[in-house]
Amino acid sequence: MVTELNSVPILNCSGVRIIETKKPGSIERRRILVNGIVQGVGFRPFVYNLARRYGLTGTVLNTSSGVEIEIEGTGLDHFEHSLKRDPPPQAVLSSFASEVIPLCNDTEFSIGFSLGVEKVSTQIAPDLALCPDCLRELFDPNDRRYLYPFINCTNCGPRYSIVTGIPYDREKTAMRRFEMCDQCRAEYEDPANRRFHAQPNACPDCGPRLGLRDNSGKMIASAEEVVIRAAELLREGKIVAVKGLGGFHLACDAKNDAAVRRLRQRKHREEKPLAVMTADLEVARGLCCLDRDEEEALLSPAAPIVIAAARGDHGMAPSVAPLTDKLGVIVAYTPLHHLLLREFGGVLVMTSGNLSEEPICIDNREAVDRLANIADYFLVHDRDIYMRGDDSVVMKMAERIRPLRRSRGFVPRPVALSGDGPQVLAVGGELKNTVCLLKGDQAFPSQHLGDIKNLEAFRFFREAIDHLREIFEAEPELVVHDLHPAYHSTGWAREEQELPVLAVQHHHAHLAACLAENRKEGPAIGIILDGSGYGSDGTIWGGEILVGDFSGFTRYGCLEPMPLPGGDAAVKAPWRTAVAYLEKAFSGSLPDLPFMAEHDIGPIREMVQRGINSPLTSSCGRLFDAVAAMSGGRQTIAYEGQAAVELMEAAGRDGGDSAYRWDIVPKNDILWLGVRGLIRQVADDVLRGVSRPAISRRFHRTLIEMLAGAAERVREQTELDTVALSGGSFNNYLLLEGLIGHLEGKGFEVLVHRQLPAGDGCLSLGQAVIGRSWLLNNIDKGVSFHVSGDTR
Repeated sequence: MVTELNSVPILNCSGVRIIETKKPGSIERRRILVNGIVQGVGFRPFVYNLARRYGLTGTVLNTSSGVEIEIEGTGLDHFEHSLKRDPPPQAVLSSFASEVIPLCNDTEFSIGFSLGVEKVSTQIAPDLALCPDCLRELFDPNDRRYLYPFINCTNCGPRYSIVTGIPYDREKTAMRRFEMCDQCRAEYEDPANRRFHAQPNACPDCGPRLGLRDNSGKMIASAEEVVIRAAELLREGKIVAVKGLGGFHLACDAKNDAAVRRLRQRKHREEKPLAVMTADLEVARGLCCLDRDEEEALLSPAAPIVIAAARGDHGMAPSVAPLTDKLGVIVAYTPLHHLLLREFGGVLVMTSGNLSEEPICIDNREAVDRLANIADYFLVHDRDIYMRGDDSVVMKMAERIRPLRRSRGFVPRPVALSGDGPQVLAVGGELKNTVCLLKGDQAFPSQHLGDIKNLEAFRFFREAIDHLREIFEAEPELVVHDLHPAYHSTGWAREEQELPVLAVQHHHAHLAACLAENRKEGPAIGIILDGSGYGSDGTIWGGEILVGDFSGFTRYGCLEPMPLPGGDAAVKAPWRTAVAYLEKAFSGSLPDLPFMAEHDIGPIREMVQRGINSPLTSSCGRLFDAVAAMSGGRQTIAYEGQAAVELMEAAGRDGGDSAYRWDIVPKNDILWLGVRGLIRQVADDVLRGVSRPAISRRFHRTLIEMLAGAAERVREQTELDTVALSGGSFNNYLLLEGLIGHLEGKGFEVLVHRQLPAGDGCLSLGQAVIGRSWLLNNIDKGVSFHVSGDTR
């Protein structure tokens, strides 16, 4: 047996195994398999040009497993190093494998035809914002694509929204019905051209076209006239539905308050802030105070909506973002957006093309049918959208850009996991739903699917599941759902008769999601704060101190449970929650707080006193609601979390206020974080005339200190010093930043979300990794099972 350094076993051309001793400068051939986002991002022409630069021969082609390269010549280590170090801008290499194979004595390097294999393991790129090269060509009168609204190349344009399968080739996209002209075909086939195998490649002679319709569906303009006419209508105060990458937007003049109010009324979106779109970064700078990270996010290929501090003189209509000091801004990311904004000459409201709580529209006919009572006109085109996706939303918190809604531009980019295992499908919760597929060592969370309570949204939920399973040829062994028996996602999972199902407690899923995203196995202390989740004991949880990992959890503490009179009715009317909390805190002898004069509090008090339709909850969200209403803030809400957001913003960024007194006491074998004492002190401040901003600052500081104190208590019992923070309450930047600082000051390692939202958009990932752990633990796969933990 030969054991020399650099001795490599290979097969010769006759298939006989030999030992070849590698010598410096010797010719060899390698097969390289690259997986990740390597299709539709210019990876093959990059490999082609790199091979030619090094004087190498061989071939490169797409397969269902990624990109396969066979490379022959000398100095292949240098080639591999460059391949990994300098890939195309939008490529993401998740795996790289290289092996020596027999020489074939090629005379050139070529790009081969795509091949399918039995199992799909590669990835698809997200939809990408228009790149600088295409933007320059778009407004170049000498370019053949001058003002063409579908210009794109391998570095930009639609991807996930138009694809039906892997390998990513034109016949598996919405572009298959557009036959390329000779010039486009020449670009498409030229490895030196940046449009080489750009599947959406087209031009005015052979590609998609625009049309402008009225709200009866009648075509009123086409071709070159469309953008000019649409801009005129917007300047006249009309609402125009615009077909984008992942679906329709509803657009109007952001400075025209009457138009914005009309859009709100028709869309049934009374007060929730609306996003605005600008032509470029300079205009965005005039609207918001942007730092470097926020500017980079705006100009990134994902092109999300960035929520940032609004300038006092931004000039937008008051109705765009009422009662908030933030503004959601997005820079034009498709050629059509750029054309429309340049022609319009201002800033546009650009909000999802749907009625509130319905999925975004993607089809021209569907848009006219569903949006005719909202939009006056429809700016459409004839390139189909196969998978809808709202704009993603991000915000800078705790020194990083973090997602609040992960959708277009990010999906289907995977989350890397710390290990491999069986395929699992998880179907999330009820609100802010996502679904997630585990395949190999990667998790594929879906785009934001929204609240799946209505029929249209539930159809979208099923579409997303079918699409994920189809494009990745997934064969999950398990479906995982929330513990709540009434969720639509739970009902769907239980109807999947072919697969076993697993029910996972809501806050355990949050903890697991944070661990998985940080590639940690646990166990860890979980501080999970949100509005509500079905507890293992049948009560409503939402302010939880857990200890757990993927295999299970124990509830070590919670916010002191308080009554929620009328259940969901109290969620929509924070004053009800405030009255209930005061009733318990003062044992029936309520102080005369100003907010009470606005409401008939007698029936609420009676409900609480008699325990009628007043379930107990440990919800952090409801605690925020109670303090907000008591201190003179929001009494009823127009959108989820509104009272808490306004209470947070009232605090400002000033520090210096001392915390209220807080207590943590053992109760029923767990720690109760005192709420009654906190409510009494807030009430005293209100009666003393303390300002709402000061009350908000004291409340936030108290909650931060109390939660950090609870983590210390749990560390004493468990010797764990890692804390995971998850749940929608951590979209509160004061709470997130303050708690991170306190915990790190006490020597904890703090895990937070970076790729997924802290809210329910991360649930499906947590459910999925818990499900895989269950399978790996060899529990009988033929039965349903509840991972509910120790409720103590």
